[in-house]
Amino acid sequence: QVQLVESGGGLVQPGGSLRLSCPASGSIFTIYSMGWYRQAPGKQRELVATITSSGSTNYADSVKGRFTISRDNVKNTVYLQMNSLKPEDTAVYYCNADCRSSDLRRRTYWGQGTQVTVSS
Repeated sequence: QVQLVESGGGLVQPGGSLRLSCPASGSIFTIYSMGWYRQAPGKQRELVATITSSGSTNYADSVKGRFTISRDNVKNTVYLQMNSLKPEDTAVYYCNADCRSSDLRRRTYWGQGTQVTVSS
């Protein structure tokens, strides 16, 4: 089993910054891609950013220029640096990883989520 645990969420004022972290642990054979998603109250979960094993990134238009996704392949950790935060960014943020575990099964794993609240 592969586990993901997000951390770094909290309350921040508009214009502020937060950095989310999500290490993957367990019987991991290969991590193909990792990403961040978010879900605001009453809304569907949406993609925020993804990063491949080679470092190629993809961002939602709403966060381009403000958020940066990165990963540390030694630590099996994905990060999300969030700058110039807006109230619209308020949501539960989830990390995920497209993995092949040691038993050779491939699936997408999800973390439990971390709350980000942007408010004055």
